[in-house]
Amino acid sequence: MVEVKRSYGGVSAADRSAGRRAKLLEATIAVLADGGETRTTMTAICARAGLTERYFYESFASRDEAVLAALDAVAVEIASVAVQAVADTGGDPADRVRAALSAVVSLVASQPDKGRVAVVESSATPELRARRHALLGSFAELVAHEAAALFGDAAWPEDRARVHGLVYAAGVAELVAAWVVGDVELEQDELVAAATDLFVAVARRH
Repeated sequence: MVEVKRSYGGVSAADRSAGRRAKLLEATIAVLADGGETRTTMTAICARAGLTERYFYESFASRDEAVLAALDAVAVEIASVAVQAVADTGGDPADRVRAALSAVVSLVASQPDKGRVAVVESSATPELRARRHALLGSFAELVAHEAAALFGDAAWPEDRARVHGLVYAAGVAELVAAWVVGDVELEQDELVAAATDLFVAVARRH
């Protein structure tokens, strides 16, 4: 028997489900940023998304799964805008790094909920801290990869580059966290400049 997949208004069931999941992720990010981890309940997420509990469980097995998925989604977006900015920018390596970091800082500044989830609320629970630790490892590998592409023979060898990448990723995450909560007073371009200088310092051998 051939399975018939219904569509409503030209939108398939799979696309509708994906759309609801996206709305729930957006709601989770907003609630987590507004109220912190302890106030991020399934009820609050559903209310923000305008969806029922039934649709929540269509996408996530639990509130904790939704919170971790929200952090993952923000991390993917941050990495994507950085890599795309490098690809779209010409000039010397420092210019390309500056473009990537400008794109990231612009994202955090224009969508502060995502910035807060990425660098502040990501330390709220043991589960979030474990995911943050894993994500920092992924960003360390990304830094090492981009350093090799940008600086060639002047970059550190792979093993050393990953160590430097971890120091950089963790350090910049803490710098951005301090900037987000107001502990560090820098203009947006000053933050970008500082992070660019740090990247060049740790990614290129002198």
